Amino acid sequence: MHINIPGLRNSGPDHWQSLWEAAYPEQFYRINQHNWDQPDCALWTARIEQELQQFDLSEVVLVGHSVGCAAIVNWHQRFGKRVKAALLVAPSDVDNPDYPSYITGFSPLPLQNLPFPTIVVASTNDHVVNYSRAKHFANCWGSELVTIENAGHIEPKSGYGPWDQGLELIAQLHNQTIVPKL
Repeated sequence: MHINIPGLRNSGPDHWQSLWEAAYPEQFYRINQHNWDQPDCALWTARIEQELQQFDLSEVVLVGHSVGCAAIVNWHQRFGKRVKAALLVAPSDVDNPDYPSYITGFSPLPLQNLPFPTIVVASTNDHVVNYSRAKHFANCWGSELVTIENAGHIEPKSGYGPWDQGLELIAQLHNQTIVPKL
């Protein structure tokens, strides 16, 4: 099972996470937060923990976007649980002094090696995270780094709706084939 952990304001209908859920409802599940506009780490990670109890974690690939990535690494640090793998796309730099103050509790971002396979996907011109910071996160977490040139925040307004490369990365992590049909 692939569990989507969206970022701030959730992922709209044109976002790759939403498109994947619509195309593959038996393979993708979204964890919905109670407050998408003011992410709170304690509440978000508790919700992740609550929702994941219905799944066999050894078969779960977490798919985070933006602050959803920070939620995943904070969830792991808080609860100490392992999943099969995680795809961390455009991770937010919650430690940046200019980071929005209405997103609370995610800093300091855990930078310990994650005990499950991870891929960090980073853009060279993401306004939410400097590329060098994304590389640093990948290194600290023990992640494979996949770089996309000039992809913005890897979201619909940056040209990322259907995103076949993301499906291929998930398949790589999950050791299965998802044939893009979008």
